[in-house]
Amino acid sequence: MFRGGDSELFFRNQYFGSSFFDFLKIEYPHLLPDFSAYLKECQPDSLKSELHGTTILALNYADGSIIAGDRMATEGYQVASRRIEKVFKADEHSAIAIAGAAGPCLEIAKLFQTELEHYEKIEGEELAVEGKANKLAQMIRMNLPAALQGLVVIPIFVGYDTKRREGRIFKYDITGGRYEEDDYYATGSGGKDARAVLKRLFRKGMSLEEAVKVAMEALIEAADEDRGTAGPDLIRGIYPTVKTVTEKGIDDVDEPMIKSICEEIIARRKEK
Repeated sequence: MFRGGDSELFFRNQYFGSSFFDFLKIEYPHLLPDFSAYLKECQPDSLKSELHGTTILALNYADGSIIAGDRMATEGYQVASRRIEKVFKADEHSAIAIAGAAGPCLEIAKLFQTELEHYEKIEGEELAVEGKANKLAQMIRMNLPAALQGLVVIPIFVGYDTKRREGRIFKYDITGGRYEEDDYYATGSGGKDARAVLKRLFRKGMSLEEAVKVAMEALIEAADEDRGTAGPDLIRGIYPTVKTVTEKGIDDVDEPMIKSICEEIIARRKEK
C-alpha cells in the first residue's frame, strides 16, 4: 500500500511514465515554451529584432567528443551580446549546443536539462543516449509552428555512450528530424564554412589538444566568412566555449589552452 508522496509518485508514473516533458504537456501545458501567442501579435518584420546565435560544432576525438560554439548573438545587423553561452551540460554524460533564435533555444535547453534530471531521479539511472536524442527531437518538433515563422531552434546533441565507450553526435532539422553523424558536424549561419574545415582537418583518434585546434580553426574560418559568427576577441579576452564529453563526464576546456591555440592560428594566418 502506497501512502503520501509515494502514492502520488506511483500514480503519476502510471499515467505519465518517467517523462517530465509529457507530464507538463498534459497537466501544465502553459508552462512549456510556447511562442505561438507571441507570434500572433508580431508583424513579420518585428522578428528581425530577435536575438540569434551561431556557430556551433562537435567532433569526436580519442576519449570521446568535444562540443563548441562562438559567443556572439546578433540582432539584425547589430551585435546584441558578445558573451552569450551556446553550449550547455545536459547531464553527466551529455551536452547540447544551440543555434537559432536565442529565446526559444535557451528555453528548450533548460527544459531538456530538467527532463533528463527528472528521468534519472524517477528511474534511478541515466536515460540511454538514443533516448536522450529522441527526447530532444520531440522538443524541437514542438517548436515547429514558431520555427516556420522565424524562431528557429537548431541544436547539436553530444552524448557519451557508456556501453559502446564512444562519443556520439546528433544533428536536427526544424521539424525535429534526428540524424547521427559519425565523426563531426557544424551548424548555424557559419556552419557550412566550419564543416569545410572539419572535413579537411578531421582525423580519427586525435588527442584533446589536436581536436581543440581543429575546432578553433573551424570557428575562426566561420567567423571570417559569416557576419553572424564571432571569432576570438583578443582585446576583450572572449573566446569560444568548448566542453569535453567523455566517460568521466562533462568538463570545460581550460581557457588558457583555447587562448593559446587561437593566438597561434591568428598569428599563422597573418603570415600568409
